[in-house]
Amino acid sequence: MKIRKALVAVGVAAATLGMLGLTACSGGADEPSADGKTTLTMWHNSTTGPGKAYWDDAAAAFHEENPDITIEVTSIQNEDMDGKLQTAVNSGDMPDIFMARGGGKLADIVSADKVKDLTDLIDPDVKSAFGEAPFSAFTVDGKIYGMPSAVLPGGFFYSKDLFEQAGITSEPTTLDELSDAVTKLKAAGIEPIALGAKAAWPAAHWYYFFSLRACGQELIENLATDPDFSDPCWLEAAENFEKFAATEPFAKGFLTTDPQEGANSSAGLIANHKAAMELMGAWDVGVIASLTPDEKPLPDLGWFPFPDLADGAGADGAMMGGVDGYACAKDSPTACEDFLNFVSSKEWQEKYAVAFQTIPASQEATGAVTDPSLMPLMEAYQKAPYVALWLDTALGQNVGNALNTSVVEMLAGQGSPEKLVETVTAAQARG
Repeated sequence: MKIRKALVAVGVAAATLGMLGLTACSGGADEPSADGKTTLTMWHNSTTGPGKAYWDDAAAAFHEENPDITIEVTSIQNEDMDGKLQTAVNSGDMPDIFMARGGGKLADIVSADKVKDLTDLIDPDVKSAFGEAPFSAFTVDGKIYGMPSAVLPGGFFYSKDLFEQAGITSEPTTLDELSDAVTKLKAAGIEPIALGAKAAWPAAHWYYFFSLRACGQELIENLATDPDFSDPCWLEAAENFEKFAATEPFAKGFLTTDPQEGANSSAGLIANHKAAMELMGAWDVGVIASLTPDEKPLPDLGWFPFPDLADGAGADGAMMGGVDGYACAKDSPTACEDFLNFVSSKEWQEKYAVAFQTIPASQEATGAVTDPSLMPLMEAYQKAPYVALWLDTALGQNVGNALNTSVVEMLAGQGSPEKLVETVTAAQARG
């Protein structure tokens, strides 16, 4: 299956995004030692299971082909990654290879002069196999600073068995239908929607999608380079979300629930049939699979897109999502880009799709995607009029964090739609 949809709001201008207050000093590289051997450090966010094994195996396979090169792989919990990278940039002690989320977050590091320009270092065959779309998330001022690994649009992952148990006969296509599904699930004694709001960003995803429906494409596309929160659609989105949240659709304790760690996380609730659905990116399939009792994919897992809103300015079928990838520190050895090209081959992209139960960036490797819940997601992705980058990623670390925190405060009754917009506007003004 070919994936051709480009992500918007990602062609960012690094010069305008000094959001982390990062210094411009650069870290040293792991140059070859006197005996000609090179050691590289790598940070990724897969702490358990097949995902962690994938990176260990890839590093070992690369070393087997290149005996003089060793890659020391370190797995970091997902919620800790951004903070550790910020510290590394500020200290000048960068890992040679690191997970990159693209958008404003990557542009912040580019503006600190800490990322290698990969534009002319990516294998032409890899560029051809991936197409232009996945690279757009890692393009800053026309240059490519990251290698995509997976395409990750979002939507609802749900238990078909629990839907059937509650008498829900079709996937919701409107907000009213979603609310009706929540009512039926409650009546059947089933927690309707899992939400890991402890990490903030899963709760903020809801606001992202309401914004995608309320705001026009141009406004969304310009977030990374010319953010404007004066449009009333941002407040409208917050009000729509607050109104929906007031119906109490989320599983008990959602404010203190982790998104991906353990059986009691939001993904764990889906994996163990303790909640019916979760709004999340395409990586959720693999996370859920790792948390089922047998650590295998959930057999009844389905997917449907975020409902359209009749009165919103956003186009019907527009999606929110992201692209995972990896970047090289500016002064890293040439072995860094060699490794990224190595894992971007059809063989290793297929292995990536299987290990992470997700959609690989390479169009040549999508045949390895077998999970039934990913098939409708890929179809919707292909048909989408546009796909917007996760808002916190597009906005960068500081503004994105302010947005995410404000959403949680609103859900906790400590904020309001007006305060949310005011907080984000103020954070953007501070830079």
